[in-house]
Amino acid sequence: MSLPEIAKLGHVALVSADLEKSLWFFKELIGLEETEEVNGTHYLRAWGDFEHHTLSITAGEKSYVDHIAWRTKRPEDVEQFAHLLQEAGTDVSWVEAGVEAGQGRAIRFKLPSEHRFEIYYDMEKTLAEPSKRSVLKNQTYRSWERGVSPRRIDHVNILSSLKANVISDYLMEKLGFKMRECVQAPDDSLIGAWLSVTPLVHDIAVSHDPFSPSTHQIHHLSYWLDNAQDLLRAADILTEHGLKFKGPGKHGISQAMYIYVVDPGSGVRLELFTNGYLIFEPDWEPIVWTLDEMDVGFTFWGDQTDTVPENNPTIEA
Repeated sequence: MSLPEIAKLGHVALVSADLEKSLWFFKELIGLEETEEVNGTHYLRAWGDFEHHTLSITAGEKSYVDHIAWRTKRPEDVEQFAHLLQEAGTDVSWVEAGVEAGQGRAIRFKLPSEHRFEIYYDMEKTLAEPSKRSVLKNQTYRSWERGVSPRRIDHVNILSSLKANVISDYLMEKLGFKMRECVQAPDDSLIGAWLSVTPLVHDIAVSHDPFSPSTHQIHHLSYWLDNAQDLLRAADILTEHGLKFKGPGKHGISQAMYIYVVDPGSGVRLELFTNGYLIFEPDWEPIVWTLDEMDVGFTFWGDQTDTVPENNPTIEA
């Protein structure tokens, strides 16, 4: 029997202390489409996302990320992951089909950092309503309908007071992620780790901050833009609406261009992301950076001002 495999990042479930502002930010300004609203949860996706949702937003007394979800390669992988995780001492709970709109039966569990993950396979590929549907049969919605208009979800970056290797080791050993790049401290522990199950440089990144107020925060979630011109257009749109942001800039790690902006409703940081490189080599060796190389590693060039807070203490997974 083959080992279970994760295919890709599925979605992020966000709880917002100000639902109205978060919906304005993600729908009107960023330009995500709403698939539907069910029992107070709004299910959103970008114009190029095929699954029912890549972001859900629910109102709450405080803001936090309820879970980060991953889709498996095969239907049977969900149950196999449940079995393997339980054998390894991880508590696993089942989420029945329909509890989350559009989604089949899934499991939820926590990393050593207490970030909550969800693993599923079955998910509706909901068609866009006819008035919003693209004439392109390989695209869900018409692009550029409003706002920044990213194509798809790209990655998440989780933040912890734990060293990054504590979390990255679990991701590799239990869930099959591959280390792509990392930042190593003098004691050989990791300050940052970039891992993926796809050819992307990272589907998930892990950031260590010794001053983080908890082990299970989120640094940012990210949506993909097709090119650098789209990123510059996003900067114009954000500026026109009075939102402060960090960027545009280029990371040395991943070689991607970025803008960071904060959702005024929840306080969660969003990265708009483009360019970078893909990994196809089966024998890829992780790129190791040191702390004295971070002037290039984190920001190869671009805006390094602190107009966007570097910590979101209200956002906890």
